[in-house]
Amino acid sequence: MKIELDMYQTMAAAVLVLMLGKVLKRRINMLERFCIPAPVIGGVLFAIFTCVCYVTGVAEFQFDDILKEVCMVFFFTSVGFQANLKVLKSGGKALIVFLGLVIVLIFSQNLLAVGLSKILRINPLVGLCTGSIPMVGGHGTAGAFGTVLEDFGISGATTLCTAGATFGLIAGSMLGGPVGKRLIEKKNLLDTVVTEDDSLLVEEEKKHARHTSMYPAAVFQLIIAMGIGTVVSRLLSLTGMTFPIYIGAMIVAAFIRNIGEYSGKFTIYMGEINDIGGISLSMFLGMAMITLKLWQLADLALPLLVLLAGQTILIFLFTYFVVFNVMGRDYDAAVLSSGVCGFGMGATPNAMANMQVLCEKYAPSVKAYLLVPLVGSLFADFINSLVLTLFINIL
Repeated sequence: MKIELDMYQTMAAAVLVLMLGKVLKRRINMLERFCIPAPVIGGVLFAIFTCVCYVTGVAEFQFDDILKEVCMVFFFTSVGFQANLKVLKSGGKALIVFLGLVIVLIFSQNLLAVGLSKILRINPLVGLCTGSIPMVGGHGTAGAFGTVLEDFGISGATTLCTAGATFGLIAGSMLGGPVGKRLIEKKNLLDTVVTEDDSLLVEEEKKHARHTSMYPAAVFQLIIAMGIGTVVSRLLSLTGMTFPIYIGAMIVAAFIRNIGEYSGKFTIYMGEINDIGGISLSMFLGMAMITLKLWQLADLALPLLVLLAGQTILIFLFTYFVVFNVMGRDYDAAVLSSGVCGFGMGATPNAMANMQVLCEKYAPSVKAYLLVPLVGSLFADFINSLVLTLFINIL
């Protein structure tokens, strides 16, 4: 029996999955602790249900997911608006150094994924499904680039990327606290704690204030960036390289944001844009999750475990030895290492959760609370998309 859902029914199913995920997240403490997104919780359950139906021959579901792409572009356009060069400059040398470390991590994750895939004798593009796509990128990038890789003939790429992203959320949350705790206690880093100026954090909070009357303007800014972005994407495609559909919109959004910041001629409504981007991401994830075909993971189960184990070892070594030493070998560096475990394998909320546990137990770290959200939310996804585009076209 074939059950076909049109785009309205698919969107409604995604919302129901999202609502189910929110209910379960409130009631199951472990899900809240690991910061698992609500669409992922409900979506995995729905995907398991459709998988059972398919394997037993009871029913096969087909979805019209045209709106999934629209929501995806809305979300990544909102990410582009976050690329604020003025904030990067005001963050000083530490922010530049930390951003450099994140770029090194992105390249390292992809090089490891491709290297292990060649050892395992599988397609390097399959290996890339466990690189920075799900690790630094998280579920949003997993859904977006999974589609791109499927266009290159990698069957089930979206499912592989999403599985990697879900694993990363859990592993990054479990690893971050112990890494920070061991560094702090083994090296007696509480002696290095100093009081820091938190004025930039306060200023950012004021800039992101929400005003209900500004949501229409924020939507219009997103739509304009998306419209001009299609032209930019078309021009980029003339180079012969393959780019994700949203890359032009991200670039245009970044230009609009910085023109507004430096000229002062118009206001970018970042608080409202972030909210709209968050709603779009939830809708996109909901539709991406319900369309997963879990049975496509069967043949790649063992290689997938090896690839994800490699990424876990990499993030531990990178945070414990590289991030900690480069960022100053002090208490702030230890908290930063914990945060990188979070967004280096999952998402910025996981990073904040990791750091919050340490700061509540030991002492606040203004430096870590400034750097991780700025780089994790403002620049990491933007840079990751460019690096991934480079790898896909090389491979």
